[in-house]
This record gives sequence, structure tokens and C-alpha cells, in this order.
Amino acid sequence: MWNGNAGKARAFFLATLMVSIGGCDLGAAPTQVPNVVGNAPESQPPNLRYQVDPARGRVWFLTGDGVFLYDVTRPEKIVVPLPSWQWVDRPYGCLPDLALGSNGEAVITSNVVPTLCRIDPETLAVSVHPLVLDADTGKDVGFSGLAYSAEHAAFFAVSYFHGSLWRIDPLLAKAQKIPLSAPIPKACGLAVQPRIVRQTTTRLLRLCVRAPQGGWTIDFAPDQRFAYVKAVSCSAF
Repeated sequence: MWNGNAGKARAFFLATLMVSIGGCDLGAAPTQVPNVVGNAPESQPPNLRYQVDPARGRVWFLTGDGVFLYDVTRPEKIVVPLPSWQWVDRPYGCLPDLALGSNGEAVITSNVVPTLCRIDPETLAVSVHPLVLDADTGKDVGFSGLAYSAEHAAFFAVSYFHGSLWRIDPLLAKAQKIPLSAPIPKACGLAVQPRIVRQTTTRLLRLCVRAPQGGWTIDFAPDQRFAYVKAVSCSAF
């Protein structure tokens, strides 16, 4: 819980950050990050992903050097190195991605191998999680987009190189390939579209994909074992 001056500081911190990154695609790089925390740089490198955790007053950033965290309760930038992290930079593919789980943990992909890093939200300890794939076991499957769905208690990931979609269990142990109506070309980001209140009992999952030449929409079938891909941008970005 936040109250008094701490609550005001948290609100100011997050409001300022959201003004700074407002209008940017989720996962895109803001050119300016406000120096509202001690030692925070006034500008960031272009190859950067971020996630805002308003419930905990945090913003997570992923760069080529690893992860760093801004926390309104601490005066310094917190640096979290990622051991044995493998990835390739542009122009060879889109960057790895960062997503937040149900308890505020940060999960980071590799864009060349099916291995995830998890940062504990309390201790900031890093654990490495090689995924067991149920398909494409002879391929180097990395993920250039990652999103968590609280409703489905699962992560979803997309591969830039293979155009495939995967469901990852919350223990970060297994990845299930979801058959698609068509491959997703050059996926560079993934988000879960927020629910729209409708007068219906149907609650189907929709994912939004960002790509260099436009966006894609992924609509799941009712049994969630198949998904339809459309070359249409959607509102999560």
C-alpha cells in the first residue's frame, strides 16, 4: 500500500513516465526517459524494450546489456545482468522481448533459442529456463514478442524467424505451438488486446502483433487450439 508522500511520489513518477512513453508502441524505445529517479540517464539507447508495473511503482527496461529497473521506493537505477543470455541484434532479426507475469516477475526471451530468463520481483535473482518444445525441436526457435495473459494464466510468444506462435506455461517449463491459419511475418512485438464489454458469453483471446511493415491480429478459436491471423493492426499497441 502507498500513502502520504510516498503515494504522491509514486503517482508523479508513473504519470511522468506514462506521459513520456505515451503514444509509443508497447515495447518500442522512448527517446527520452525523465530523470525523476537519482542517477537515471536522460536518454536511452535505441535498442530498448520496457514494461510499466503501476501496481508496484516500477518500470523495467531491457537493453543489450541486460535489464535495469526504476523503482519509486529506491533512489538508484537497479541493474540486473542476465547470465548466458543469447540474442542477435538488428538487422538479423527483431530484438528479444520483456513481459511481466502475474506476481510482477520480469521474463526475458532470447530471440535465437527457446530459453527464458526470469527475474524474481522481490530478490531480483535471475533464473534461466530452457523450454521443452512440443514441435520444431530441430529448429533454433527464439522469441521476438512475449505477453502474459492473466485470464489464461500463460505467456504467449511469437518467433520472428519462423512466424510461429507459442503458449508457455507459467512455470516456464514447456512451450506449445499453436497452429495458425498463416505464418506471422517478422513479428517484433506481442500484446494481449484488452477485453471489450459485450453482451455475449463468448470470451475469445485476441493477440496483437507488431511488425516492421504493419500490424497483425491473432484471434483464437473457441477451443484455443488454433488461431486465425489477419493483416490488421489492433488496439493493444
